[in-house]
Amino acid sequence: MLADALETAAAAVVDPARVSVARLRDLSEGMRLSQVSPGERPTGPGRRDRALAQAGAAVRRVVDQLASRSTTSVPPGAAPRTDRSSAALRERVARTCEDTGAALRAGERPPTADALDKAIRQFQAERIRRAADPRAPGADTDVLRRQAAELTLAESTWIAVTAVGVSAAGRRTSPLRPRELFWYADLPTTQLWARRIVGNATHRSVWFQNAVRVACGLAIARLVAGTLDLAHGFWVLLAVLTLGRTTVGATWRAVRQAMVGNLVGAVAAGALLIALGRHLDAYAVLLVPGMLIAFALGPRLGIAYAQGLFTLVVTLAFAQITPTSWRLSEARIVDVVTGSVIGLLCGLLAWPAGARREVHRTMAGLLRSCGTLVPATVEALLAPSAAGPSPPATLPTLRHLRLAEAAYAQFRSEPPTAWEGAQADWHGVLIVAYHTVLGAQRLPCFEAPLADVPPDARAWVRGTAAELTTDADRIATYFTTHERPAPGRSPPGPPLPEHHPALPTLIDLEVWLTDIDHQLARIEDSVGPTT
Repeated sequence: MLADALETAAAAVVDPARVSVARLRDLSEGMRLSQVSPGERPTGPGRRDRALAQAGAAVRRVVDQLASRSTTSVPPGAAPRTDRSSAALRERVARTCEDTGAALRAGERPPTADALDKAIRQFQAERIRRAADPRAPGADTDVLRRQAAELTLAESTWIAVTAVGVSAAGRRTSPLRPRELFWYADLPTTQLWARRIVGNATHRSVWFQNAVRVACGLAIARLVAGTLDLAHGFWVLLAVLTLGRTTVGATWRAVRQAMVGNLVGAVAAGALLIALGRHLDAYAVLLVPGMLIAFALGPRLGIAYAQGLFTLVVTLAFAQITPTSWRLSEARIVDVVTGSVIGLLCGLLAWPAGARREVHRTMAGLLRSCGTLVPATVEALLAPSAAGPSPPATLPTLRHLRLAEAAYAQFRSEPPTAWEGAQADWHGVLIVAYHTVLGAQRLPCFEAPLADVPPDARAWVRGTAAELTTDADRIATYFTTHERPAPGRSPPGPPLPEHHPALPTLIDLEVWLTDIDHQLARIEDSVGPTT
């Protein structure tokens, strides 16, 4: 999948007319985790899975950027406004994508991104030189904004190719630079597992909530089955595992369907036992096709069919082991009812609303974390250390992002309820987080510092960052209190100094801040006007 996307991206970079926007959009959608089979999803805490997840996200950004550029491309017959340095960078991006895609398809070790990294730094150095030269045409702000788009595309490609290399390299002995982008690359597997566990060791994590709910249900089921000395008591535990859902409503619907299926299956199993008696050969002949039908068609047809067919299968299996009567069906119904009641009680007492409240809390925490990350990034560019700009710490925001992603994924899997009304644009919040984290990681690493930028430009940068922090906090407050946020105002454009080395960085920062502001405005629109 990554190979296909990278090779298509290479073709789109060389000639946008060769690849349709629909094809690019399809590739982007196909790499979403929800579109990947569960067994192939890179969701583990290990180095390889983290690298593949980062590579997939970066390739999606590349494809989306190409699709957006195609929709705003130059009309046929018009002369494209470009420059030689941008064309050279695009050629390097296309070659890197093509080589990496070919290596992945052939099962070979992917090439490094060193050549692309060198091209990016040369491109940025050329932009800075041109911006400081009054005679250079590259100081035009429109050209610089188009170059910012080319630079973002190249940086996303560099991240994707580097992450692919990390996934194939295994344990590294030296850290990658910048370290903040690939913090996991040189850590041992045990430490990566510990970070995943510690990151979810909070009652705000839906994974933690689900684990506690299931553990309590199984413990109670084992206690009840042992105390009441139920025949085949393991069916009680199995009912808790298979019928438990993340909300009380969904659990009740599953229990109702399971009871109907078990009743029908019990009647059919009882009739079968009476008809066949002790003819063991008949049970043996029916068992294999019965298992094929139950396990292949049951999950596809629904809970009622799955439970009914499974009742028939266990009857056919038990009839060959020990003398069995129609009371086996009675015992199964009792066990399933007992397990269903336990599952309902656990769902009622432990987080009955599922992820609906957690998605509000985790999204609010994520927005506030992003709000604090914006001024931290600005200060990293305005007041760099002697060794150059240092990226702010993004791991706290990434932790909030993982909790929010898990809550959102569970929320989307739960059936909607009539009372909750319109929901905010949760996916838009995740997009804000991705964009904020990526900018915080890449701007201090790839851009020139703003230490000597004019005072009015410094004031605009700090003021805009503070406004975005306020906007993010206001929307986050709505998520937890449901008080309609007052509309924020879009920041004006920055005062751009003429022929200044920091002009490219200032424009790149303007594009980043403006994109965050537009995304926050869309989230505000999704929650409705103020009241």
